[in-house]
Amino acid sequence: MSGAAVAMFVFCFVGAVQEGLRRLTDGADADRSLIVFQENRFCPTSSRLPEDYSRQIQELPGVRDVMPIQVWTNNCRASLDIVVFNGAAPAQIQKSRPVTLTAGSWGDFRSRRDAAIVGQNIAQRRGLSLGDQFSIGDISVHVSGIFESTVPSEENLIYTSLQFLQYTRGLEAAGLVTQHEVLLTDDVDPDQVASEIDRVLRAGPVATTTRRKGAFQASTLSDLVDLIGFAHWLGYACVGLVLSLVATTTVMSVQDRIKEYAVLQTIGVRPLKAMGLVLVESTILCFIGGLMGTLAATCALAVGGFAIGAEGATIAFRPSLSLLTIGVVVSLLVGIVAGVAPAIQAATVPIVSALQDE
Repeated sequence: MSGAAVAMFVFCFVGAVQEGLRRLTDGADADRSLIVFQENRFCPTSSRLPEDYSRQIQELPGVRDVMPIQVWTNNCRASLDIVVFNGAAPAQIQKSRPVTLTAGSWGDFRSRRDAAIVGQNIAQRRGLSLGDQFSIGDISVHVSGIFESTVPSEENLIYTSLQFLQYTRGLEAAGLVTQHEVLLTDDVDPDQVASEIDRVLRAGPVATTTRRKGAFQASTLSDLVDLIGFAHWLGYACVGLVLSLVATTTVMSVQDRIKEYAVLQTIGVRPLKAMGLVLVESTILCFIGGLMGTLAATCALAVGGFAIGAEGATIAFRPSLSLLTIGVVVSLLVGIVAGVAPAIQAATVPIVSALQDE
């Protein structure tokens, strides 16, 4: 059972990473919003677009709103403790971001130049509370609010005003932004609008590349996407490990009690009944162990607030009902499959040879 618990714990963690990536690249706003980024740039610190590009983008048909965003991150490489600041107009953050303040107020956020609202995951990891002063690199902010979000990756961000990041000493970004996020109406083709934005801005001082938000984030996290794709096989390996552990344990159990199964046959127990006894044993063994590992992974994901990010984008590891259900169902199925061979052995044991003394 302990072996099954450990294997299912790893299986659920791998599943949580994959779910986090799907939520990031296939979310509700992944196809209905665009990201305008500097052409041939990757890390947010290297992308510098004029802020007034937003005015030209806003005039295009199909564009509902444009939000200039200044992004700052403490690490452009893959990291489990990445800190990402997004600077934008407070009114636009409140209007367009799926965030709800659990502490603090929007009024305080708008009134202070150095105010920031912090996602609850990063607040938990960094031990931040309302009213704290948080400093990292050249940036020092006052925590004016802590928020939760229906989009798990949002809870790993820190929002500040756009002007704060633009005029922070050392960043030298006055009049510049990292990217423009474009919100579209429901009746336009996102790819057509993206091409039109790049065409219009081609005459400007900085060339741009515009993509759907989901495609942009998938491209930003391309190295992690490959790694997570490889981890998919690790999940299958964990299922195989559980199968071999339970099957081996059940086979040994049947071998140790081979005479008992022979006696059961002599008193009239039918082969199907003997098979059922072994299958129930292996299923219970795998189910209890798998359930322990699944529940442990769910609790760890709920409490830990784990996330991995690169180049300003983050993947949040969150528990879900679907993940819990998959863990339980896989445990049951593996327990049944692992017990088939030992069950057949118990049901077909030769009575005479099994009862003979060695």
